Amino acid sequence: MSAPKTATSEGLLKAVLKSLEDDKGEDIVQINLRGKSEMGDYMVIASGRSTRQVTAMAEKLTDRLKQEFGVISKVEGKNTGDWVLIDTGDIIVHIFRPEVREFYQLEKMWQSGAAAAG
Repeated sequence: MSAPKTATSEGLLKAVLKSLEDDKGEDIVQINLRGKSEMGDYMVIASGRSTRQVTAMAEKLTDRLKQEFGVISKVEGKNTGDWVLIDTGDIIVHIFRPEVREFYQLEKMWQSGAAAAG
């Protein structure tokens, strides 16, 4: 077994996006948070078609980041599967069921906030 790769935020972002795409995540959006928030460098928002898919995508993503980079992620919401939050430190990942994503509209809030700030 090889040693974990060094985790840069760009490397983590690439791995997150690949994992979500491999698991058939839908409407994947990435938002650069640098200079907008201290919570992380990037936010990634994706949808899964069902609670089962949302939960599975979250589990696979956290496992892949642990295996590949040695990153232990904080996870919230996995038990319900409507909205799972994964915090890797540099990357904040939100995986939603479509109805829940539409209700909260996180990307609109962050993108409009970025437009207003910029």
